[in-house]
Amino acid sequence: MSRFHGRYRTLALLLLAAGVPTGAVAGEPDALELRTRGRRPLAGAAGEYEVVERAATWDAKRTALVVVDMWDDHWCRGAGRRVVELAGAVNRFAGEARRRGVLVIHCPSTCVDFYRGAPARQRALDAPFAKPPVELAADERWGTAWDYPDEPREPPMPIDDSDMGCDCAEKCTIAAPWTRQIASIDIDDGRDAITDNGQELYNLLADRGIDNVMICGVHLNMCVLGRPFGIRQLVKMQKNVVLVRDLTDTMYNHEMAPRVSHFAGTELVVEHVEKHWCPTIESGDLTGGEPFRFAEAAKE
Repeated sequence: MSRFHGRYRTLALLLLAAGVPTGAVAGEPDALELRTRGRRPLAGAAGEYEVVERAATWDAKRTALVVVDMWDDHWCRGAGRRVVELAGAVNRFAGEARRRGVLVIHCPSTCVDFYRGAPARQRALDAPFAKPPVELAADERWGTAWDYPDEPREPPMPIDDSDMGCDCAEKCTIAAPWTRQIASIDIDDGRDAITDNGQELYNLLADRGIDNVMICGVHLNMCVLGRPFGIRQLVKMQKNVVLVRDLTDTMYNHEMAPRVSHFAGTELVVEHVEKHWCPTIESGDLTGGEPFRFAEAAKE
C-alpha cells in the first residue's frame, strides 16, 4: 500500500468513526463539492423569501448531468445565437463532469432518431426497466411528454412568455428547424447517453444508482422545467436536483411583463426555480472558472 493510500485510509477511518460518510470526504477524487443556492419563505413576511446557501458534497458516480435541448438550430434567431454562445461553456462543464465520473445525458427533444444506432443512444434503450416512484407525465406538448406547472406548489411564471418569448426586433416565424444537438457539445459514445423520454431517463438513473442530477440547457421557463427529463419530473422522481444557473437561458421578450431586460427576465425565472423546485449552482463549482455570462448580458 502506498503512503498516499495509507494516509487516505486513515483519514477515511477517522471520519467514519466521527460519523462522516466516506463518500463525502472533501477532496476525494470522485467527490463533487457544490455551493448550492436556494430560497425559502421568510418567517412573518408573506410572499417574501430569503436566500439560503449551503455546501453539498455529491458522489460523482451517483450523479448525472442532463443537457436540455441544446439544438443545432432554433426558430428564433436570437435564441439560436445564444445557444451557439452558450454551447462552449456547456461543453466545458460536461467535459469536467464526465472526467469526474458523472453520467452525461444528452436530451435533444424530438431529435433522438438522428442518433439511431449510436452507442450513447443505445445505452439509454438498453437500460433495464425500473418502476418510477410516481406516474410519469404523459400529456404531450412540443413532441414529447410534458410536465405542466404544479399548482399550488408553483405559481405562474414571473415573466409573461405567452408570445413564445422571441426577443428579436423583427419577430421570427415559429417552426421546428432542429435536427440534432449542436455539434459543439461533445457526445462520448463510450460513456454518455442520449434520450428524450422520461422512462428511459429513469431507467438509466436507477440502473446506475444515481440519486443526484445537475441540469443545464434551454429554455428554463419552458423545456428545462417541463420536458419529461426536466426539473419538475426529476424532482417528482425523488432525485436531488440542482440547476446550473449560469448555463441556461429563457424564451422571454423584454416588451412583455414585467418589462425588464431579457437577461433580468432569466434571473427572475432562476429565482422562481429556487423558490419552488430546487437549488442552483454555478458551473465554476466544477470547472473552477468564472460563471458564464452572455456577451449582451455583460453590457447591462
